Amino acid sequence: MINGILNVHKEAGYTSHDVVAKLRGILRQKKIGHTGTLDPDATGVLPVCLGKATKLCDLIGDWDKTYRAVLLLGRETDTEDLSGKILRESEVEISPSEISRILLSFVGSYDQVPPMYSAKKRKGKKLYELARQGIVVEREPSTVFIHHIQVLSVNLPYVEFEVTCSKGTYIRSLCRDVGQEAGCGGCMASLVRTRVSDFLLKDALTLSQIESSQNDSSLDKHLRSIDSIFPFYPSLTVKPEGNRLLMNGNSIPWEFVIGLTEKCQDDTGVSQEIYPCFKVYDHEGHFIGLYRKSEQEGFLKPEKLFFDI
Repeated sequence: MINGILNVHKEAGYTSHDVVAKLRGILRQKKIGHTGTLDPDATGVLPVCLGKATKLCDLIGDWDKTYRAVLLLGRETDTEDLSGKILRESEVEISPSEISRILLSFVGSYDQVPPMYSAKKRKGKKLYELARQGIVVEREPSTVFIHHIQVLSVNLPYVEFEVTCSKGTYIRSLCRDVGQEAGCGGCMASLVRTRVSDFLLKDALTLSQIESSQNDSSLDKHLRSIDSIFPFYPSLTVKPEGNRLLMNGNSIPWEFVIGLTEKCQDDTGVSQEIYPCFKVYDHEGHFIGLYRKSEQEGFLKPEKLFFDI
């Protein structure tokens, strides 16, 4: 079984679930999960977790993301992008400088109402399932955070921009809200996800490239290891005599641990304030998982185990 993370370049026409299904066929393994949906018409970075790395799906999905989007002013649709039914069209009577100002005004925290065509749930049903039945319901806004917006070009009625945002931000809904603020409505014309944390578009592979790499046995060089996702956590190694405890998922006494430095030790072991977690390896260098200081003095307790052996 392959364990690790692939940076997939999702192409237009595929859902995130389609990508996973295709990879199961290419890699001949079932245990695969994606880290956050991209609309079928959207393209770009989609980290996909393989094997034991599927435990990272929720974590990676929580990371900030960067998109390059095109807003079409003067058109409102039921899906908030070009794929939907046109609800209203209006004249665009706004200057390039004013639409730039409006876009930049969304930087920071704001309450965003999710689109009807989304996977958010209402009383156990996904909103897009209701939308396909012609049912529109009130949606509770969610607080999202826009870290950065850069206006790339304004060729009215089109506005191209780059945005870095928190988990749960819908760029379609951002386009809708900017259009409403501009007084003419708007929808998303195109979307490319260029970054998920340090997974970048320039490093992403299409499905056909992944298949070629699998066929010529070069896939490993494109695979991110599980422990590489935690670059800021110090590494600790467990001595052979602690192997049984390690394999059983038990807490590890400090006397079985090597690799501590002065900056991460205190009188009893480790400062929780400095390092919330440690990467723990067995004596042969296999990554086992994340551990943190136990309330029981002198022990490390497992936080998240991977057993990547």
